[in-house]
Amino acid sequence: SSKEVEKYGAGNKNRVVLVDCGAKDNIKNSLLERDCEVIIVPASTSAEKIMSFSPDGVMFSNGPGDPEDADYVSDTIKKLLGETVIFGICLGHQLLGRACGAETYKLKFGHRGANHPVKDLSTNRVYITSQNHGFAIKEESLADLELELTHINVNDQTVEGLEHTRYPAFSVQYHPEASPGPEDSHYLFDRFVELMVPGT
Repeated sequence: SSKEVEKYGAGNKNRVVLVDCGAKDNIKNSLLERDCEVIIVPASTSAEKIMSFSPDGVMFSNGPGDPEDADYVSDTIKKLLGETVIFGICLGHQLLGRACGAETYKLKFGHRGANHPVKDLSTNRVYITSQNHGFAIKEESLADLELELTHINVNDQTVEGLEHTRYPAFSVQYHPEASPGPEDSHYLFDRFVELMVPGT
């Protein structure tokens, strides 16, 4: 994680706080391409500090390791739910799930590579995705939570996407910003921007 607050694209129309759990540069670049001001903060940044930037949205990035080791970030997400738009990628996806009561587990075989098929359950369209993770959310732990399963892995049926049923918060397990890699899922950044600016 970054140790200092870094700001990019000042003056752009949507302000996004990117919580850096090990973020790849292209997440920042994908947001800048969509006319967002990006404020990168360390993973340990409190919800109060994040909201002090008056963000239109908050993104929780990818990162390495077991999500249980980053439950302090899940606690931050809990406090932000309903306060701002939230988008989680990879580790950020797992942490959003944990913040809402879901459980995570270590995969027998991690997902690595740029050719993993993922189905969007709202459209039945399959996207080819880039993945690099060893943990996943337990689907059975989603029962009775305010989370809807939105994407599944075609190969092993694991959880690949979630959406909160009450608040503007969603996440995906894969890397929509992958570069080089498949660009099928760039639309997720557009969706994040649309949620920040209702009616656009």
